[in-house]
Order: sequence, then C-alpha cells, then structure tokens
Amino acid sequence: MRDAYHEELDSIGDGLVEMARLVGSAIGRATTAILDADLKLAESVIEADQRVDELQHDLEARAIALLARQQPVATDLRIVVTSLRMSADLERSGDLAQHVAKLTRLRFPERAVPQDLHATILEMGQLAQRLMAKAAEVIITKDVDLALQLEQDDDDMDLLHRTLFQHLIDDRWKHGIETAVDVTLLGRYYERYADHAVAVAKRVVYLVTGEHADELQQENTGG
Repeated sequence: MRDAYHEELDSIGDGLVEMARLVGSAIGRATTAILDADLKLAESVIEADQRVDELQHDLEARAIALLARQQPVATDLRIVVTSLRMSADLERSGDLAQHVAKLTRLRFPERAVPQDLHATILEMGQLAQRLMAKAAEVIITKDVDLALQLEQDDDDMDLLHRTLFQHLIDDRWKHGIETAVDVTLLGRYYERYADHAVAVAKRVVYLVTGEHADELQQENTGG
C-alpha cells in the first residue's frame, strides 16, 4: 500500500515536469510565431494549451485524492501541497504563452513587433524558455542551489523589460499607440512568465528544506 502511495507521489512530480516542458516549448514557439507573424504556429500554441490545463486538472485530482485517502504528514504533506501550488504556476505560464500566440493571431497578417524590437523580444522569449527548462530540472533534481540561481536569471528578464519600456517612452517612437500597447503587453507576458518559473523553483526549495527561498538566501549571505 505504501509503495503505491509513493508511486503516486512520484507520478505527481512527473506530471509537473511534463507541464514545465510543455509550457517551455509553448513560450518558445509563441515567440517565433509573434516575430514571424506565423498564424499556423500561433494556432498550434493556442490549441496545445488545453493539454496543460488537462494535466493540471489531473494532477489536482490525484493530489486531493491522496490528501483524502492517505492523510499525509510532514514531508509528504509538503510535497502534495507544494505540487498543487507549482501546478498553478505552470498552468498560468501556459496561459501567458497562449496570450503571446493570441496577439499574433489578433494582428495577423501584420507583425505585432516592430523590426527594431525583434532582438529584444527574441531575447526575452529565449530567456523565458531557459528559465522554464531550469525550473523543470529543479523539479527533477531537487537541486536547491540551481533553484536559487533562477532568481538571478530573472534579473536579466527585468533588465530586458526595462529596455523595452525605454523604447516605448522614447520621443523617437514612431510605431503608433496600438503597437505601443501590443509591445507593453508582450513585455508584461514575458516578465510574468519568468516570475512563475522562479516561483516554481522557490517552491522546490521549500519542499526540500522546509524553509522559504528568501529566508535561505538571507542565511547564506549572513543577512
């Protein structure tokens, strides 16, 4: 009975990894779609988000069933509750990738991103994908040091977000209000996506150590 219980706990972890990989792929493909005005690719990202939602619902159902049947305590309880929170972060990440794809569809056949901002948006998309790949690795390895690194990586996303904003408020902006709104939304989508990847990693830190990541970092720096 206990073996079946721990197998179920492991399968919840496997579901989280699959969600992370799916939403990582989604943000990469959505970025390509928005930069290339690729409607077919955008539609595939929008459609694929249903699989992420299904995985979350399945994971939630299994976690709640475990809570009801096994009434886990201590570390096992922490695993179940933390997994539920991670699945919510990952589902939201999928939604954000879908938002990027929907903006592609909204502006098709025009391109939502002006040529002079392509490099910045591409970099944001690639960074978002790397962050989620690291988050997936953290779920698998339970590597606390790697988890804590994600917050530093997220600083790079914040810097890119600020760079984007500087373009928008520059007097030389010549792309109009509609494009300014689109770019503002895009920047926010990527920034929030990165925040969710960091949140997943922080939850793994809590799962492993029983301490919140911020507290652990303060201890490590003597704060």
